[in-house]
Amino acid sequence: MKTNTSETQEPRSFYDGLLDCVHCGFCLPACPTYVETGNEADSPRGRIYLMRAIEEGRMALDENAVEHFDRCIGCRACEPACPSGVAYGSLIEIQRQRIREEKQEPEERARTKKLLLWTLTDSTRAALAMAPAALLGRLMGKGNAVPEIFAKVLGGQGAMTLHHPVSPLPKSLPRRTPAVGEKRATVGILSGCVMNVLYHRTNLATIRVLAANGCEVLTPPGQKCCGALHAHNGYMDEAREKAKQTIEVFERAGVETIVVNSAGCGSTMKEYGHLLEGDPQWAARAAALAAKVRDVSEFLDDLGLVQPLNAVPETVAYHDACHLAHAQRITTPPRRLLAQVPQLRLVGLNESDMCCGSAGIYNFLEPDMATRLQNRKVDNILASGATAVVTGNPGCLSWINDGLTKRGRKIEVLHPVEVLDRALGV
Repeated sequence: MKTNTSETQEPRSFYDGLLDCVHCGFCLPACPTYVETGNEADSPRGRIYLMRAIEEGRMALDENAVEHFDRCIGCRACEPACPSGVAYGSLIEIQRQRIREEKQEPEERARTKKLLLWTLTDSTRAALAMAPAALLGRLMGKGNAVPEIFAKVLGGQGAMTLHHPVSPLPKSLPRRTPAVGEKRATVGILSGCVMNVLYHRTNLATIRVLAANGCEVLTPPGQKCCGALHAHNGYMDEAREKAKQTIEVFERAGVETIVVNSAGCGSTMKEYGHLLEGDPQWAARAAALAAKVRDVSEFLDDLGLVQPLNAVPETVAYHDACHLAHAQRITTPPRRLLAQVPQLRLVGLNESDMCCGSAGIYNFLEPDMATRLQNRKVDNILASGATAVVTGNPGCLSWINDGLTKRGRKIEVLHPVEVLDRALGV
């Protein structure tokens, strides 16, 4: 959320943020839930109207209002579309916190959310939960799919195909990887919680690509969850505590740049300054840490690739992960990197920046809308003629892969660094 320009630089209030909206409607065609339902209350403008009516005492925070807030994906596609600069992402996070504090969240949904956050934001717990589930799926003849009976325990979602086999124990990354050739930079890497369980191979590819392009790569010990999933779901106090822990870890590492390959994590870390702006002991440290965070595609595009690339003969569609395109406003760098790979043909993807429906734990909490958006995304991918899909966020990687698998289509779903790693042949 923006701050005012007075000398005191006091944080603006929640209500001030609501007043920024002039109800122009530019956000409507950008909002996935509005596009799907056509319901004004399922648009950013409509939800802000509800928030303001509640703040002004004209409406109660009741079940009907909560339903529309819950249906919000949190993709923040409305923010680039907004001519008034409304910080909608911050507003919906605060509103979700208030729903919890006023105990207006349905009990079953609250329990599911707590279980998902408790499980997925700890690498050990995530690995212990997912590995047996995937094994059970294979024993039941479902391939690498999590069985529906297990998935329902986590919140009502049907059987979901994991992208890769999962180890029952989280794997570690090398503490230090030397640069290949002349050292051009020293960077720290966020290992992540879900990322390192579901996409450990992507983390390794990230390290190899960075090292091949002259980076000494450090993986600071003691990393835990960065707080992104907690913030997006309105657990703001928990998000702040996890942010402080992450800040301490990277302060000890002493690196000038922190490279992140998960769009959702990167967007939250870049906003640590806002998250902790009201804490005099942490505000400056949070802002300093946030200034060091770079998405891996953003960093590599600025640094420049120095190693020659081998041919990767694929027809690729690029999906813009919401928290990369809308929150971080990074759209050109990954495409520019892919364009440098010989024999790789990058084709257009209709609605490339519309949410795929994953959105952290949204696909568990709102499976109907998530599936509608998943099908919409898969339809567009199939229409593109692509043989592979590339995107920069673990939720998108998983959910798009799941959608393609359910259609019986063998189309690879890759992170940009996996394509570069393949082209480097390292």
